[in-house]
Amino acid sequence: MSAKIKALKAIEVLDSRGNPTLKVKVILENGNYGVATVPSGASTGVLEAVELRDNDDKRYLGKGVSKAVDNVNGILSAELIGFDAADQKALDNKMIEQDGTENKGSLGANAILGVSLAAAKAMAWTKEVQFYEYIKELAGNSDYKFPRPMMNIINGGEHADSGLEFQEFMIMPKEMDMGEMIRVGAEIFHTLKKVLGDRGESIGVGDEGGFAPKLNKNDEALDVIMEAIEKAGYNPGDEVEIALDVAATSFYDKDKKAYIVKDKALSSDEMLAYYEELVSKYPIVSIEDPFDENDWDGFINMTAKLGDKIQIVGDDLFVTNPKILKRGIDEKAANAVLVKLNQIGSLTETIETINMAKKAGFNNIVSHRSGETCDTTIADLAYGTAAGQIKTGSLSRSERISKYNRLIEIEQGF
Repeated sequence: MSAKIKALKAIEVLDSRGNPTLKVKVILENGNYGVATVPSGASTGVLEAVELRDNDDKRYLGKGVSKAVDNVNGILSAELIGFDAADQKALDNKMIEQDGTENKGSLGANAILGVSLAAAKAMAWTKEVQFYEYIKELAGNSDYKFPRPMMNIINGGEHADSGLEFQEFMIMPKEMDMGEMIRVGAEIFHTLKKVLGDRGESIGVGDEGGFAPKLNKNDEALDVIMEAIEKAGYNPGDEVEIALDVAATSFYDKDKKAYIVKDKALSSDEMLAYYEELVSKYPIVSIEDPFDENDWDGFINMTAKLGDKIQIVGDDLFVTNPKILKRGIDEKAANAVLVKLNQIGSLTETIETINMAKKAGFNNIVSHRSGETCDTTIADLAYGTAAGQIKTGSLSRSERISKYNRLIEIEQGF
């Protein structure tokens, strides 16, 4: 059967924050089709591919994506009808060439990614395989691996108004069956709700489903998580570990060239000393974006000092870009990369980043965004590429839970 593209269709829908995003359908001549909905970030790196928005005051307070929708239905449709979707790399490259910019700022990374993912899903149907099986084929890896989840149970930074500088406080159950890791996380999440409630703290949740209590300092958030782990019946460090997404760019003062933590201005060296203290005090095994995205020396120094003890993750630093990741590998600026499809804007480049990281001995963490949908692509991506880890939020909000449920489905052969 022909796998040539017959039609493209994009519409404007809403993400989990009520902001517009794209939903794209790619229909093949053989009758199969794929649908994908594009996520959107809140804490974004300056070098991320461009999420094209309308930037006017007439619709959605300027956040509409009608231009990106029009680019799919117009320019990309005209270019891609009749194109063979079986060659994912050629398809993605054709869209990138049509865009003609370094950051996909002409057509929009959101437009290109929507088509890229929808076409891949249409090909999975054509081959009569699960989406993760098709991703495994595209990635060229030898086996599958269920990802260890990094569950964001307290939200801070750009994801909540909790007053905490650090953006995400996460738990990581020890490696076991996928369903069991999710069960452990859910039990701790609900125990944390009771711990916070007993303290008189808010049990409202932030963008990624974690609680957003008004706590005085980052250490206090870690203390209540430790309490919740223990009260849920688990051993911190042995059975459940802790991960942080600091998102330090969000509290870096460029004028003062300092990190502002509880009104104190800290240098890079002082921040590193702070992280060393936290790692010695709590069972922290991963710290993401511990420094500003331009503070390469900070990342390099931390990797040299703590890289053999914990995972040091580049998110805003690398923005899922193979070219930037190569610099990070060469300069030993981290030992792990956060992988976000819409940071780079195509499935091919995302897989290239994952494979480059693996080859260099870096860890991979496939990640959601703060503006999500119930599209479960990243669950299949994490499993199909054997990435090893996944960040998809807390144990609440259906756009987060949908990814966990998809992984359970895969494990159970459902």
